[in-house]
Amino acid sequence: MSADEISRLVSGLSKLGVRKIRLTGGEPTVRKDFFDILKNMKQNSNIPKITMTTNGYQLNKIAKQLHDVELDGINISIDSLNRETFRNLTGHDRLPEILEGIKTLQKLDFKNIKVNAVLLKGINDSEKDFEAFANFVENNKIDFRFIELMETGDNSDFFKKNHVSTKFFKDYLEKNKWVYQTHGKDAGPSINYINPEFKGKFGLIAPYSKDFCKTCNRLRITARGDLRLCLFGNTGTSIRHLLQSDNQKDELVDLIISQLRLKKESHHLELGDTGITPNLSSTGG
Repeated sequence: MSADEISRLVSGLSKLGVRKIRLTGGEPTVRKDFFDILKNMKQNSNIPKITMTTNGYQLNKIAKQLHDVELDGINISIDSLNRETFRNLTGHDRLPEILEGIKTLQKLDFKNIKVNAVLLKGINDSEKDFEAFANFVENNKIDFRFIELMETGDNSDFFKKNHVSTKFFKDYLEKNKWVYQTHGKDAGPSINYINPEFKGKFGLIAPYSKDFCKTCNRLRITARGDLRLCLFGNTGTSIRHLLQSDNQKDELVDLIISQLRLKKESHHLELGDTGITPNLSSTGG
């Protein structure tokens, strides 16, 4: 989608009462017009919260720009705080730069910093790994969340080898006196825990757990303008043809409302049904 198409989409979502938009991917900062899009969202829409998810590779260079444009929140992917493990997982020795970027955001008093890690068997699921992240959030006002590895169309073998239930992390939290925190109005799927002795929070995202979809409040729009009601749904509907002029807003809103009536109560990941998602970056995890 072009920047103009995205602007019209945001205008339509605002009319529908959407309260939060997250720019994700893939990596959203690879777009040369990323900051133009971000500024337009912040200045010309009524969406209260504009946030993003990033791999953080450029964070030490763009942290001040993110602060200056008044981004409302950032999610940063860090699967391990061990530099060698991080390099082996990602193929890039970028952990120091990412942590430097986080420190820069903190110095700028950036309020809403979250770190995401995918829980992987034998890689970051030991108590030693949990303690490393605990030490990190003890002294940093950061929300750290473990995400349960999800099966997609092209990662079946990797999933079978590396999947581990978030129950192991939940057991660690409960054993160490972390307390469940109730959901906020515009909260995502994370189940959050707090500890009065720590500056940060812990959370877990468990898509295979019972009733995971019960409170789902999310829609996804792909980079090519397809509306997806579920990350693991079997259908998508193009709305791009209604993003070509400002006077199409009512048609756009009507189409999105009609599609919402088709949103199912649950995905079927537990049955091995990954829908039409070949990988998370194809839709925007």
